[in-house]
Amino acid sequence: MNKDEIIEILENNFKDDWLFDKANQIRLENVGNCVHIRGLIEFSNYCKCNCKYCGLQAKNKEIERYRLEPNEIINCAKEAIQAGYKTIVLQSGEDIFYDTDKMCEIIREIKKNDVALTLSIGEKTYEEYKAYKIAGADRYLLRIETTDEKLYENLHPNTNHKNRFQCLDNLKTLGYETGTGCMVGLPNQTTDSLADDILFFKELNADMIGIGPFISHPQTPLKSFKNSDLTLALKVMSLCRIVLPNINIPATTAMETLHPNGKIMALNSGANVIMTNITPYLQREKYQIYPNKNKNHIDILLGRSETEKLICKIGREVGQTFGNRINL
Repeated sequence: MNKDEIIEILENNFKDDWLFDKANQIRLENVGNCVHIRGLIEFSNYCKCNCKYCGLQAKNKEIERYRLEPNEIINCAKEAIQAGYKTIVLQSGEDIFYDTDKMCEIIREIKKNDVALTLSIGEKTYEEYKAYKIAGADRYLLRIETTDEKLYENLHPNTNHKNRFQCLDNLKTLGYETGTGCMVGLPNQTTDSLADDILFFKELNADMIGIGPFISHPQTPLKSFKNSDLTLALKVMSLCRIVLPNINIPATTAMETLHPNGKIMALNSGANVIMTNITPYLQREKYQIYPNKNKNHIDILLGRSETEKLICKIGREVGQTFGNRINL
């Protein structure tokens, strides 16, 4: 698909049903009927950054901060592995408390088990990424958020857009399964910009793409802006499936926040991954990137069971492998 075709689909609703059905068909033909369940541990809500849309931003003094100790992270991961999880995802704000030695020790201990490990901990140096890879990390998720340099730097004070691209290039060079993605519905974002995002994902040959709708947080500078339209986010996600048929695409939690069936809608529009939150629930509610996130207090086993039931309810199968990207 070229840029004009992508923009036409994004700006018009008359092709929505075709788009979602086509993405679902391509998903079935290229990655099969399985849904891979990842166990997500949000281990720290400290962050040095001040992204204007994010509730974890350093300037937010209303949030109750927390950090999990390395042994808590490791034990949580082990419990999830015993419950059947084949991938553990470690996510946090950009928290400098966890230096390279700490992170590598956590990675090594988790990788002693039969599991794939994904990191989502922000911008690091080439040397840090290399150390994590040597320690055993398999995948890394770093969303570009937007390829529009002016919009990016407006939303991310004191950051460098080019460095974001460089980080993704470093991850690819080091052999990570590399994930990225964008936020849909940002203030002043255009369909032209979204089309550029989708084409960038193809150029990068991303292995994973996470699409998140913008959800306004009351403790951020963007508190007065309205939430994204869920349909637009689903359209961007479906287009990603069409241009990159064999990648992994999660049905993101943010979509379910906007609509009770958002996760199912995403699975029926090209997604093949669900990330289930397995963070200890005393801390879970404190990871408030956007409001109304992480409200459930169910344990790891029950969370796994409920996710499996949802997958089977819509006629899909629960993935029993690590769920690596399928090579065509």
